[in-house]
Amino acid sequence: MKNIIIIGARGYQYNYGGWETFVTNLIDNYQDKNVKFHVPEITNEKAKKKKIIEKNNVSCLQIYSPNLGFVTMFNYAILALKYMKKYIKENNLNNVTIYILGCRVGPFYKTLIRPLKKMGVKIYLNPDGLEWTREKWNGLIRQCFKISEYCMVKQSDKIICDAKAIQNYIDNRYKKFHKETHFIPYGAYLNGKGLQNEIVNKLFKKYKLKVNNYYLIVGRFVPENNYELMIKEFMKSKTKKDLVIISNIEENKFYKELKEKTKFDTDKRIKFVGAVYDKEALIYIRENAYAYLHGHSAGGTNPSLLEALATTKVNILFNAVYNVEVGMMACLYFSKKEDDLKRIIERVEQFDEKTRQKYGKLAKDRIKKEYTWKLIVEKYKKIW
Repeated sequence: MKNIIIIGARGYQYNYGGWETFVTNLIDNYQDKNVKFHVPEITNEKAKKKKIIEKNNVSCLQIYSPNLGFVTMFNYAILALKYMKKYIKENNLNNVTIYILGCRVGPFYKTLIRPLKKMGVKIYLNPDGLEWTREKWNGLIRQCFKISEYCMVKQSDKIICDAKAIQNYIDNRYKKFHKETHFIPYGAYLNGKGLQNEIVNKLFKKYKLKVNNYYLIVGRFVPENNYELMIKEFMKSKTKKDLVIISNIEENKFYKELKEKTKFDTDKRIKFVGAVYDKEALIYIRENAYAYLHGHSAGGTNPSLLEALATTKVNILFNAVYNVEVGMMACLYFSKKEDDLKRIIERVEQFDEKTRQKYGKLAKDRIKKEYTWKLIVEKYKKIW
């Protein structure tokens, strides 16, 4: 029996973000009776400390970590790794690989994994995107992420990158470590069908939305996803369609700053609708968007971009190397140059249905060729 422990996501079957989506879909598509998955899950309830919950034959270890703001996930990753030696021994696990998502624990990494390596445990790392490039962090935190990345790449047995650009960066920057690197992106579903359920109906009624009459943005509400740029350019465009933004903006300082900078509340087309976690509803909203805007400028292969290519006909992406390697000729690209996105929006406004269908087919072909979960799982099986 092969035992695979995945550390770094908030848990398995969690509605949250990229890592959680990845872990759930990877495991659900793996289908190998000779592999057992174990996923630590963060909990803020002391009562659940060290409790193990079984979900679909996945052992979910409840790791208690108090809410410490942005430090919470660092603390959680350290506690999860710390607990692994005891967990592996108590459960008599053999043939163990620990797959760590993200470069969080840095200088503590060697100390945490040394006893595990002595037990014969293999340590694989997915460095994620270049966290130290994200605008939301100040200079000191960026430097800490850079050091953390160095420490974790140096000590891991294999590095799995979700973008070719990240793999090239690791190969070049850490050449002296002679690390074995692999490129395996996230996956996406092509056969999902949107559902016009109660959630959709309420949303469309509340915000007065019409099919094929809105542009769509889905993603974390952070500066490096270029919300300011996209909103400003959209406001300058002549389109009469809406801009629907699906993101969790509760208690977000960036939202207030953005409102002050862009005055988006004066434009009736701009509609922040909050987060949507219902899968069928989200697919329906994507399918019926006139076009999708993707402003991510940091990170590797982004799950929300793959989902867009699998569902939305016209996709307009920020011209970052990670986005271009995914979208290729199936998408349109905008830069930070003034009026660039505005011009693209006005050009897309003139597309007839045949042109939109053409872009939609090209986008789905990209998913079929490179990003189905079947392809992703096969690549992981070869490595594991």
